[in-house]
Amino acid sequence: MDLITSLIYKAMSYRLRKIERYTVDSDSIQSAQLAQVLKRFNGTAYSSKYTKEPILSYEEYRKSVPIVEYEEIRTFVEEMLKGKRGELFSEKCQWFATSSGTSGGRSKYLPVPNSHLRQCHYRGASDTLWLYLETRPDSQFFKYKSLVIGGSHSPSQYGKETHTGDLSAILVQNMPLLGQLYRVPSKRTLLMGEWISKMQKIVEEVHTADVGSLSGVPSWMLETIMAILEKTGKQNLSEVWPNLEVFFHGGISFEPYRDKYRAIIPSDRMQYRETYNASEGFFGIQNDPLDKSLLLMQDYGIFYEFIPMSKFNDPERIAIPLCDVKMSVNYAMVISTLGGLYRYVIGDTIQFTHLSPYKFIITGRTASYINAFGEELMVHNANDAISKVASDMELSVLEYTAGPRFNLDKANGYHEWIIEFDKAPSDPAVFMSNLDQELRKVNSDYDAKRYADMALLMPKLIIAKKNLFKEWLVAEGKLGGQHKIPRLKNDASLLDKLIQLNK
Repeated sequence: MDLITSLIYKAMSYRLRKIERYTVDSDSIQSAQLAQVLKRFNGTAYSSKYTKEPILSYEEYRKSVPIVEYEEIRTFVEEMLKGKRGELFSEKCQWFATSSGTSGGRSKYLPVPNSHLRQCHYRGASDTLWLYLETRPDSQFFKYKSLVIGGSHSPSQYGKETHTGDLSAILVQNMPLLGQLYRVPSKRTLLMGEWISKMQKIVEEVHTADVGSLSGVPSWMLETIMAILEKTGKQNLSEVWPNLEVFFHGGISFEPYRDKYRAIIPSDRMQYRETYNASEGFFGIQNDPLDKSLLLMQDYGIFYEFIPMSKFNDPERIAIPLCDVKMSVNYAMVISTLGGLYRYVIGDTIQFTHLSPYKFIITGRTASYINAFGEELMVHNANDAISKVASDMELSVLEYTAGPRFNLDKANGYHEWIIEFDKAPSDPAVFMSNLDQELRKVNSDYDAKRYADMALLMPKLIIAKKNLFKEWLVAEGKLGGQHKIPRLKNDASLLDKLIQLNK
């Protein structure tokens, strides 16, 4: 490490010792988080809906407070947006993150009070760096600039004192001084609302900077990189920024983009570290470059519960605490946080890969899957399969989505895939045949339904024109920031919209 990086890292070594406690002291850590959450919960308008007395134990909490989704708290949040206090917590709240989830419906606004920003989101950002430096003795992180790509915020429609926007914009607006010193582009540029003008301004500011690290959503970062290469006339990013060493990414799966990034950043020093920082909270960090699993962050003012996806749609959904989870079970995550979410279904699904310490992979969304024919195809299956096939065929997939089509007269159907390639396959039929075979390998339910073409037929491909998915984001008012393409849907609604735009 260079001197500055080494000194900062050593000063923060105490934090790594606390993280080591995750392995041996998980139960007491989670009990402490629950105590913080209950202190915040008791005495609120929301708590009075379910109990007249303060709740002091987990047993009381799980019996008295139901598992909820956003619609059950919407009215409380809207009162907070008007400036009212005491709805979900007593603290004044100025910032509300607009959800960038893949499910439809009206906008969701998640409270981000200062205490939640500090104890959860900023602690997660700093822990990401300390865990990275722990395994990177050759790092020169603080010697160079860090390129951050994010969204924007604006005053809310409910009142002048509250602001809504992408979580990334809220983080930039309130970023501690150390982060502001090393980040590019300028705050003013990064918080611009109109994406196309913002991209042009970012490129102007950063193409001559000496950048050593990247942070953002893979799709939007890739678009920024391609614009920088066009501006500079360089063949790859290593020619522009020879000191680049790491990309901290999150928001969507990196797998479909991995080969493309390796091609445009042909550096042996380059590493990729995933983070799981959602509007609702910061949950996981990839602490080992050789293991794609994420370390569950246990002391961020978050109490965790989990619902097995096999029982997610039961009339009475029963959640289990962290200490009762098992490996290789697909769980919906339920969180209680200092941000005013109590037994809240975040909408993401995960599987644990280790239990000491707890590590996991993100498997998809509770509403992002295809199970039209009993195939139970999850997002992580799709990401793994399409990445493998694209890599084997030396192709680059830029974006994709898939959904079911039905042959009602024959009681069967197929999956239709819309894929945007950097360069389309010379034989699309071979690509889809390979994708089908890979899906059969990674998902036994899919394989069973594909048997003899009885329930599920061979998938079909529509090759997307260039920037089709970007056009859809523009049409939906979701261009830029942390907005994502839904990878899988259990109906054809998104397919139909994209096909219309693809003409």
